[in-house]
Amino acid sequence: MPIYISMLRGINLLGHKRVEMARLRVMCEGMGFEQVRTYINSGNVVFKTGRSAPAGLSKRIEERIVAEFGFTASVITRTAAELGRAIDGNPFVKESRSDPSKVFIAFLEQAPKAAAIEKLRARASKAEQVHCSGGREIYAYYVDGMGKARLLTHGVLERVLVVGATMRNWNTVSRLYEMAGE
Repeated sequence: MPIYISMLRGINLLGHKRVEMARLRVMCEGMGFEQVRTYINSGNVVFKTGRSAPAGLSKRIEERIVAEFGFTASVITRTAAELGRAIDGNPFVKESRSDPSKVFIAFLEQAPKAAAIEKLRARASKAEQVHCSGGREIYAYYVDGMGKARLLTHGVLERVLVVGATMRNWNTVSRLYEMAGE
């Protein structure tokens, strides 16, 4: 059975859109997913289920969140292999080893248009570096930490690229991939 990783966007921030991870696991198990595990409180779920398109799984989970929790939350799903390729594509290898909390991957719902990628690249600076793979991931390195980001925030990424996204730091991405392999 394939392994999938679903990442919820915008939950448990400042007390809004509260989702307890235990309840999220129960919800996913109720959807027929197996070996469901969550990681940290930001909405990361690793599970097994029959072969499905990741976008279809995201849609099903989003619909179930509305029914279960009463609000919308975007979900982006990747297969374990896709997550592995995203890790292998990291252009900030040195930085992810020395300061992994400052390296992020933005997982996109779909590949953005080339013109949007160029607009995003134009916003980058020495303090907020970006690498666009041309696929469904954007890599960012925040020299001073994401908390001080001004040019490449999560909201900016979505507005400039005109696609839904959710970001995870290198530590989280690495742990999710480890969980998928366990």
